[in-house]
Amino acid sequence: MKRNIFAIGLRDGIPIALGYLAVSFSFGIAAVAAGLTPIEAILISMTNLTSAGQFAGIGIITSGGSYFELALSQFIINLRYSLMGISLSQKLDTSFSPPKRAVLGHALTDEIFAVSVSRTKPVTPIYFFGLALLPYIGWSLGTGAGAFFGELLSASLRDALSVAIYGMFIAIIIPEVKKNKNTAGIVFLAIAISCVLYYVPVFDFISGGFATIICAVIASAIGALLFPVTEDNTNAR
Repeated sequence: MKRNIFAIGLRDGIPIALGYLAVSFSFGIAAVAAGLTPIEAILISMTNLTSAGQFAGIGIITSGGSYFELALSQFIINLRYSLMGISLSQKLDTSFSPPKRAVLGHALTDEIFAVSVSRTKPVTPIYFFGLALLPYIGWSLGTGAGAFFGELLSASLRDALSVAIYGMFIAIIIPEVKKNKNTAGIVFLAIAISCVLYYVPVFDFISGGFATIICAVIASAIGALLFPVTEDNTNAR
C-alpha cells in the first residue's frame, strides 16, 4: 500500500520536476556568469530550493553584500512559504512527526504546495516524499546542467527555458479552477491584486516576495468570507 502511495507521489511530481529542470538550468547559467563555481551553484540549489530567493541571493553575493543583507532578503522573499506551510498543515496526516515536518518545510515550493493542497485525501509523509523527490532531483540536476553546459545553448533558448515554470504552474491551477467557480473567482482576484501591485507606481516599494504574500492573504481572506467551507464539506473532501 505504501509503495502505491509513494508511486502516486512520484507520478504527481514528474511535471514539476520537468519544469524545475528548465528553470534551474537558467539559475545554473546565471550563477556561473556571476562568478560562482558550478559546485557552489549546485550546493545553493540543494540547500535552498527557491528560484526567486536564489536569483536574488547570487546578486547580493556577487555585489559583496553582507550576511545580514543576504539573510534579510531570503526571509522577505520566502516568507510566503510560512503561509503555505500553515495552510498545508491542515491537510497533513497525523503521522507527520516533527522531523518529517522539517523535511516538508525544506521541500515545500509553490508547485509542490499547489499539488499537495489540491488532494482530496490527507497528505501522508510517504506521498509527500514521493511528490517532492523528483522535483528536488530535477532542481539540482538542472542547476548542474546549466552551470556546466549552459553556454552551449543559444540566448533565445535559454530565455525560453526560464519561463517554463509559469506554464507548469498554470497547468496545476487550471484543473481546480475548471471544477470550482469559486476557486476561479479567487484566482482571478489574486491576479488582479498582483497586477495592481506591479503596475501602479505607488506600490513600487513592495518587493516581489511581499507582493505574493499580500495577494495570498487578501484573496484567501475574501474567499473565506464569501465562500466559507463548512465542516461537513471539509470532511467530505
